[in-house]
Amino acid sequence: MKKKSSFAIDCHAGIKVKKKSDLKGRLDREFSLFVRLRDSMDNGYFRCISCGKIKPFDQADCGHYANRQHMNTRYDEMNCNAQCRHCNRFMEGNIQNYRKGLISKYGEQRVELLEMRQNISRKYSDFEYEQLIKYYRALNMKLKKEKQCLS
Repeated sequence: MKKKSSFAIDCHAGIKVKKKSDLKGRLDREFSLFVRLRDSMDNGYFRCISCGKIKPFDQADCGHYANRQHMNTRYDEMNCNAQCRHCNRFMEGNIQNYRKGLISKYGEQRVELLEMRQNISRKYSDFEYEQLIKYYRALNMKLKKEKQCLS
C-alpha cells in the first residue's frame, strides 16, 4: 500500500502549505510598492533615477541597479529606486545613467560598496520572508497615508 506524503495529507486536511516562491513573490510586490511610494513626491509624481524625467506614480517601476538575480542586493533599499518603465524595461535599466543617479544620491563610495555586495551569496528563510513582508506592508500603509494622492 502506498504511503501518502505529508504534503498530500496537509492539502487534504485543508492546510495551505506556503512555498518559498510564493513568499518571494509577495515580498517582491510589497518591496516594489515601498520603493515607488518612497521615491514619489507628494503631488503623485516621481523622478526616474536614470533619465531624470518626471512621470506619474502609476508609470513607476522598482528598478534594480544590481540585477534581481543577486539575492544579497535584491531587497537593498539603496539598490532599488523608482525608474520609468522606458528605462527599466526597454533600455535594460539604463544602467550607466542609473549609476550616475545613485552616485548623486548616495556618493561614489557607497555605490562601489553596493557593487561589491551584489556578488555575496544570500538565501532567505521562510521566517525572514514573512518578517520582511510584514515590515514593508506596514511601511506601505504609513506612506500611503502620508501621500494621500497616491492611494
